[in-house]
Amino acid sequence: MIPWGYTVPAVLAVVAVVALELRVLRTGLFRKPAYWAAIVIVTGFQIPVDGWLTKLSHAIVRYDPRHITGIRFPWDIPVEDFLFGFALVTAVLLMWERAARKEDTR
Repeated sequence: MIPWGYTVPAVLAVVAVVALELRVLRTGLFRKPAYWAAIVIVTGFQIPVDGWLTKLSHAIVRYDPRHITGIRFPWDIPVEDFLFGFALVTAVLLMWERAARKEDTR
């Protein structure tokens, strides 16, 4: 069993997506205010939904404490969920940017 078996993949997902943008795709996504607005909007919806799902008083989704850091904020949300959310949303937006760029070159 890997200690922090959810934390390590979450951090690696963020590193991989950021590296993909900065070293391979170079779409300029991180410089766009619309990207950061999208991240704020997604996080704004993630907090109440994820908070409801992971609240320690009556959790619907439970995490093995051996696989997370144990840092929960706000409303008992494991910080790893925010890392995976960032990586997922960013990866999708990068693929959209890449597809749009290919359309422009046709």
